[in-house]
Amino acid sequence: MRVLKAVEGLTRYLVQARQGQGKTCTSGTGLGPADRIEVGLVPTMGNLHRGHLSLIERARRENALVVVSIFVNPLQFGPQEDLARYPHTPNQDLQLCEQAGVDAVFMPTPAAFYGTAAPQPSDLTQVVPPQAMTAVLCGPHRPGHFEGVATVVTKLLSLIAPDRAYFGYKDAQQLAILKRLAQDLNLPGRIVGCPIVREASGLALSSRNAYLSAAERQQAAALYRGLVAAQSRFKAGERRRTALVAAVHQELAQEPSLQPQYVELVHPETLQPLERVETLGMVAIAAYLGTTRLIDNLLLRDRQPIVAIDGPAGAGKSTVARRVAQRLNLLYLDSGAMYRAITWLALERGVDLHDEVAIAELVSDCDIRLAASGDDPAFAAFPSRIWVNGQEVTQLIRSSAVTEQVSLVSAQPTVRQTLLRQQQQYGVTGGVVMEGRDIGTQVFPQAELKIFLTASVAERARRRQRDLAAQQQPAVSLKELELAIDERDRKDSSRSVAPLRQADDAIALITDNLSIEDVVEKIVQLFNEKVMGK
Repeated sequence: MRVLKAVEGLTRYLVQARQGQGKTCTSGTGLGPADRIEVGLVPTMGNLHRGHLSLIERARRENALVVVSIFVNPLQFGPQEDLARYPHTPNQDLQLCEQAGVDAVFMPTPAAFYGTAAPQPSDLTQVVPPQAMTAVLCGPHRPGHFEGVATVVTKLLSLIAPDRAYFGYKDAQQLAILKRLAQDLNLPGRIVGCPIVREASGLALSSRNAYLSAAERQQAAALYRGLVAAQSRFKAGERRRTALVAAVHQELAQEPSLQPQYVELVHPETLQPLERVETLGMVAIAAYLGTTRLIDNLLLRDRQPIVAIDGPAGAGKSTVARRVAQRLNLLYLDSGAMYRAITWLALERGVDLHDEVAIAELVSDCDIRLAASGDDPAFAAFPSRIWVNGQEVTQLIRSSAVTEQVSLVSAQPTVRQTLLRQQQQYGVTGGVVMEGRDIGTQVFPQAELKIFLTASVAERARRRQRDLAAQQQPAVSLKELELAIDERDRKDSSRSVAPLRQADDAIALITDNLSIEDVVEKIVQLFNEKVMGK
């Protein structure tokens, strides 16, 4: 693990790592000059705890190289805040990073990072987030804080250019602002939100918990109890802000040592105050326990469930997902049809399919809409109906010309990224079933039910052999098929775009010796038990 304290050292390290100059990542992947490695960034202010480690662990799973920054940013502390006494544990932090498999730690001083030992906002170029996003929750109580956060993160993303940067949902306002920041400024990398890690009492892990005594930690758990009280009211059907906020205050009142600063209901992405929850809402709290300021939040979702089905090739995902959607009366989100739709449009307009720039221009102005096939016999053969820019193309995208070219278009990163955003829009209202390689980890990490559908290599080889025979294709030995499937699994798991991964909270279903109907029945049963509570 390299410990870097200068911007110049960090920059050179990343150049060499990306060029594969003598670099072997902690994951054990030997890198040659032609390899492109993916970089994950975990920005922290040190005093690392299990919450930080959960971010590092996810970054380790999803990237070849992991960089952790440890920097107590002076710009995000107000004059009366706790910069001077913010906990510093550098030796412990470095030890934890090394144990977690971090490749590089960036630990600059303010002078190395900002060019001065005591940076002042008035003397620096600062990044100012949208006023509407800083005028709520912590913003009015911490003037200048989010400008400091936006500035330091912009610098880190610009310097490191990670593929992904990881932040916890505990700082939900920060996360929403940073997502908007990255979008508005076209900053490199994707901002990834990660679940809150809590103590057994429910208290969200925070570096500021170090200020609390054992007794105060128990008292602080009332914050989470208040959020859970609002969640219980929400599950019972309550959607109004006044009632949900009142439920929190009622619980907080049981702990007189806590002094609430605010309890609010906002949209988790826009941070706009809500009078009632329509699809998504977030109850957020800030409170003082003595001189220690604590924050917490809980997401409230009012939408139909999402089922994410991942797994290796040959596990029967597509057929299973379609039948599960029919059984549960949900939309089968046919990603294959979406790629076909882009291919059809490109062919229709005479665009060179090898011209990735032209395809990127095309896909950026393409509106795709999916709907269930319903009972119309004309569409019974199709898992869903699809429209492109208002024109139905359900049957047109099944032409031989589209079939021959769709793999070329679907492999292009811009196409995948654009369609990913369109697919995720269906997650706002939910009610979908989708299958693939990274649905539960990337497309719908918030899915209520995640299934990892798999089968042994031998079983998938037997299935493939049967399919070839049914298609009157030349016979291939089981040994050859097993080797081919094993190699495809390896490539699918290590590919830079949409790699095959099992989500941490996914349920693995091994389909050896099970029929399609057996698998569908099992998933429907899991849905009824875990999602519907039947």
